[in-house]
Amino acid sequence: MQLPTEILADTALIEVVRISARPKKVGAPWPGETVAHWVGSELTDALALIGTLPGSEQHRCGFSPGWSIRGYEKALENVLFEAAFCFGCHEVRTHGPAVPPHLATQFFDVDAPPSQELLARFRAAGT
Repeated sequence: MQLPTEILADTALIEVVRISARPKKVGAPWPGETVAHWVGSELTDALALIGTLPGSEQHRCGFSPGWSIRGYEKALENVLFEAAFCFGCHEVRTHGPAVPPHLATQFFDVDAPPSQELLARFRAAGT
């Protein structure tokens, strides 16, 4: 999965969200419970892991993501990006000021080891 350089350089905190519903409008945050905050090495490791997610073809499931991450800039006031991961259709949808339009929708191989590791981290955060 491709991440913009700005995300890698400027993200100071990642908020992990267990999604509970669809947003009311396009570009709005995905609703749900915040289950973890990743900073420091946890944040760096997570972004590196996400950057290694191998590509895939689209699978049809209707896009029903279970998890999202929100990346906050250093002052922790503004969200740089939000990425919602659907492990059913192999799709991640990303939006925010740090996300160029060509990276807004990407597909990843959910069965690959990096994807399974990310899912395990999400699940561990949600317990």
